[in-house]
Amino acid sequence: NFDMKDLGIADVILNIKLIRGENRITLLQSHYVEKILNRFGYIDSKPSPTPYDPSLLLRKNKRIARNQLEYSQIIGSLMYLASATRPDISFAVSKLNRFTSNPGDDHWRALERVMRYLKGTVELGLHYTGYPEVLEGYSDSNWISDVNEIKATSGYIFTLGGGAVS
Repeated sequence: NFDMKDLGIADVILNIKLIRGENRITLLQSHYVEKILNRFGYIDSKPSPTPYDPSLLLRKNKRIARNQLEYSQIIGSLMYLASATRPDISFAVSKLNRFTSNPGDDHWRALERVMRYLKGTVELGLHYTGYPEVLEGYSDSNWISDVNEIKATSGYIFTLGGGAVS
């Protein structure tokens, strides 16, 4: 025997806060961002205006890994955040994820930049207004431009109602 109970309109689902307004809804994870910043010691860090430096060329680390476990824990936390409500960090996190097995100083500096970016953008989320009522898609990719780089990078975003859906 199973009894179902109506708990009303949800305000949090899967650690995502739902904020409703007239003809709009916002999905936020500011509490999760603060939890990540606290857990890994970046809560008092100086904010960065962008999550990634495009002029930075990350290469495979040839030395001993620097704090591989913590690096992978941070990457895992950021991947969940990027896939849920923060597509703005997707490129940087995806790029840094390639080096999880053996992170070096350059990888850590780039990862710290993502964390500092989050520090300054805690309240960012996805806003859906219902307009436009059409699914829009955008994509981009690069050719392998460096002989030491063995992976091309591509990305896409689909929006509906003004916010990202994929």
